[in-house]
Amino acid sequence: MNALMSKMRPGSAKVLLLIVLWLSCAAWLRPLMLPDEGRYASVAWEMLRSGDWLTPTLNGLPFFHKPPLFYWISGAALALTGHTEIAGRAGSLVGATLGAFSLYLFTLRWCGAALARRVLVVLLVQPLFFLGAQFANLDMLVAGCITATVLCLAHAALCFESGQRYRAALMLAYVLAALGVLAKGLIGFVLPAMVIGLWLMARRRWRSLLALLSLPGLLLFLLVAAPWFVLMQQKFEGFLHYFFVVQHFQRFAAGGFNNVAPFWFYPAALAACSLPCILWSRLAVARSYWGTPERTLFDVRLLMAFSVVCITVFFSLPQSKLIGYIMPAVPGLAWLMADASRQLESTPRRRFWWRVSLAISALIGLGIVIALTVNQNYSARHMGLALKQHVKADEPVYMLKGYVYDLPFYAELKRLVVVVEEWDNPELLRGDNWRRELLDAGVFRPELSKQVLMPQSSLPAALCRGGVAWLVGQASVQKDLPFLAGAEAVFSEHGKVLWRIDASRRAALHCEGQPGSGS
Repeated sequence: MNALMSKMRPGSAKVLLLIVLWLSCAAWLRPLMLPDEGRYASVAWEMLRSGDWLTPTLNGLPFFHKPPLFYWISGAALALTGHTEIAGRAGSLVGATLGAFSLYLFTLRWCGAALARRVLVVLLVQPLFFLGAQFANLDMLVAGCITATVLCLAHAALCFESGQRYRAALMLAYVLAALGVLAKGLIGFVLPAMVIGLWLMARRRWRSLLALLSLPGLLLFLLVAAPWFVLMQQKFEGFLHYFFVVQHFQRFAAGGFNNVAPFWFYPAALAACSLPCILWSRLAVARSYWGTPERTLFDVRLLMAFSVVCITVFFSLPQSKLIGYIMPAVPGLAWLMADASRQLESTPRRRFWWRVSLAISALIGLGIVIALTVNQNYSARHMGLALKQHVKADEPVYMLKGYVYDLPFYAELKRLVVVVEEWDNPELLRGDNWRRELLDAGVFRPELSKQVLMPQSSLPAALCRGGVAWLVGQASVQKDLPFLAGAEAVFSEHGKVLWRIDASRRAALHCEGQPGSGS
């Protein structure tokens, strides 16, 4: 890594600052989007609230869909900067910055400053990358770790092949792979190993492949990645089976999850999300592009092509597909677009239209953020802030037939909410939704699950115990809960209602000892 770090001229610090400023420039504008952003930011908030920085929890129940690195970063940002959306998105911003800066440094070292600047600009204006950097979920964080791991391994291999020191970069790559595992699981090292392995085999660099296999590196990887998994297995029986078998292998190979899409979904999505810059990249499929006499440039081009193809094919195999999964392929594609488009700028007119393409890409990303800032139907921020104004620390909050992920975050609730649903209905386990998340989490703390997952039939008795209670749900739930008909609606927005229930509603609830209760 010394050779790479030696290229970090004073200007590199300015580049890093510009990356951070650009990626975070709009991250504070819009509220958290349901369900993903509300879920992951709230888990980070619960870590900070509870003081338990080891166990991710969703409404107090162990949430083991993903590892904790995102929650650690965003939770620390919430502690340092306050209860803001940009802090809840800190994990994604860190991942995007890591990916962009590592791509810049790698290109600077092996291909020169001009291409490094060009690649960085193309990557930063891509709408998918720009929006992913300020979207609070785990996709951008793991993408940044994967990108940095691949580039560190490639840097180590190229240094080894040219007789330069490479072991520091190799050790850093193993640490980055471990962070990738802590970001989203096994893909943190599986994807870098696949990309680099196929790249080296295609180049017939067998000695380089052996040089990258390091026992000290493996021990360092385990030292960083393994402790959290060991601690969780010791604390929660069945954790490893649930995390690796259910959430990794079954989710990858089996059906029954949301967002089923055809095999060609990701190639089409990458192409569409890279417009208009990708229109300048037709040279990348020409034989002359791959026949360059510059050996290092050819090797880097091949690396970027393998990163795009391998990652795209890998994520195209499962039935379930979300656009964020393909994020690790974006840096490699941006590099190829930047490199291939250079030879098409031979005239001032073409250079002008290339800059127009970059501006259009940047404006698309900014335009989407502005549109989401204007139309906030996807968020419960206003309801959460209203609840924060009224609720007292000892007053319970009930969510009716739906878990509003961002409500505890915005209301800064100090106690767990009670989620009311027909939990004994086996049909609830079908599909991939909020009910299944809470039920799965409840397996690891069954006693607490009984307290926070309440059957609908038990709700009137719970409300009859006295005191003020707050209920959140769709307006349509009143047909199943008639006592809400005359209840005080404190706030209503986007079809959701916040009701306040106090002693005056005890008769409508048919509480024991009240007129009309039948006692």
